[in-house]
Amino acid sequence: MIIEQLKQFGLLGKSGSNFPVWKKWEAVKNATANKKFVICNASEGEPMVNKDRFILDNWLKDVVDGIKLAIEETKASQGYVYLNADFYQRYKQNLIKLIGNSPIELFQKPAGYLAGEETSLLNAIEGKPPTPRIKPPYPTEQGLWNCPTLINNVETFYWINKIAQDQYKNNRFYCIEGEIINKGVFELPLNYTIEQILKQTKNYPNFPFFLQVGGGAVGEILLENELQKPINGLASIIIFNKEKTNPVDLIKGWAEFLMLQNCDHCTPCREGLYRINEALQQNQNNLTKENLKGLQEIFNVLEKTSLCPFGKTAYLPFKTALEKLF
Repeated sequence: MIIEQLKQFGLLGKSGSNFPVWKKWEAVKNATANKKFVICNASEGEPMVNKDRFILDNWLKDVVDGIKLAIEETKASQGYVYLNADFYQRYKQNLIKLIGNSPIELFQKPAGYLAGEETSLLNAIEGKPPTPRIKPPYPTEQGLWNCPTLINNVETFYWINKIAQDQYKNNRFYCIEGEIINKGVFELPLNYTIEQILKQTKNYPNFPFFLQVGGGAVGEILLENELQKPINGLASIIIFNKEKTNPVDLIKGWAEFLMLQNCDHCTPCREGLYRINEALQQNQNNLTKENLKGLQEIFNVLEKTSLCPFGKTAYLPFKTALEKLF
């Protein structure tokens, strides 16, 4: 029943992948296996994004009920809530009470941005280094201990429970941060454009600005004339004052963060991010499109050949910043 409702509403995963939720659920439900698993990914590690914290602070029970629905529907033998260290301490006691006798365990995420990637978390729970796996096979086929595994994030489980309660209104949560007064997390319609979101939340700047949309690490840069579209990935908007923000410092900060956070598991990502950081450091006093032309090839390699979504999207903030801010 719930899978048909998920299909009817066209619910997409809220981790940024936009994958139809019902397809994951149906794949795990129909899989023939002695064991199946359900995992709630509550690892939220994207800089300046606190959407999951907002949901867990206010609707922890809804999230847990969504996980229980998934276990029941897919006939899973075990569920996990995969929490970053802060969340683990913050919600542990309340989660234990809400879980009760349900077969759900809490697991604390290891340190590191990449440990939140869906296949990295499988390795972490199995006691292995939290590095990404090659896909396919996908977790719905061979996930935790090679068993079919359903992985959704906090917001997805929240909306699943709202659908089950006939309370879903085609909304989602938007995290708005940066040089604004009314920053926070807001619930608004899915089809709102970025401009509508900013105006509805009283966050449309009265100064020259640009945005980073999709996270504070791998989100793309958008200018004021590019806001007539909805957000398709991670619903994060970070606002920068164009007159006060040094774009060189901004992209150097991304480069240092991403280089340190990659897992060194695949060559394109390891070498590509190192070369991006090196080029920015060498040209920091004369950073122009012209002297960074060579980075375009690295961007293409990262996007097309990296092992996991981290590398495949890591080029985006640099590419869009160089195109629009220099």
